[in-house]
Amino acid sequence: MWIQKKILLPEFPRGCHLVTQAIVRELPELKDIRIGMLHLFLQHTSASLAINENADPDVRVDMETALNRVVPEAQRFVHTIEGPDDMPAHVKSALLGVSLSVPISNGQLAFGTWQGIYLCEHRNHGGRRAVIATMQGAQ
Repeated sequence: MWIQKKILLPEFPRGCHLVTQAIVRELPELKDIRIGMLHLFLQHTSASLAINENADPDVRVDMETALNRVVPEAQRFVHTIEGPDDMPAHVKSALLGVSLSVPISNGQLAFGTWQGIYLCEHRNHGGRRAVIATMQGAQ
């Protein structure tokens, strides 16, 4: 069985945001898959997806802080037409990536302890973000 859906996430402020439940809520067919794979693809170049700690919100704050140290806005970029946060957002997106694959086991995402899906919004005002979710599996 193959299922594909476009999920439109709400607008988030800059930072790392736990979106696991927002994604799972849009995939009711997940419960019918005994074994399979969920692939997520973010259709944007200035945000990213990641899997990381889902319990302590301080981790998300620290992730944003670390990313800003690695790719500071004060760095000189040639591409500046869309504002000072745009090119750093592209670099962060390239570093973290825009796709994830998560195994499905017995109708649930097979995360390890404390894992969840982050939308990392790298722009000050990125807007709503679209994710293509593709599930493949057997019932």
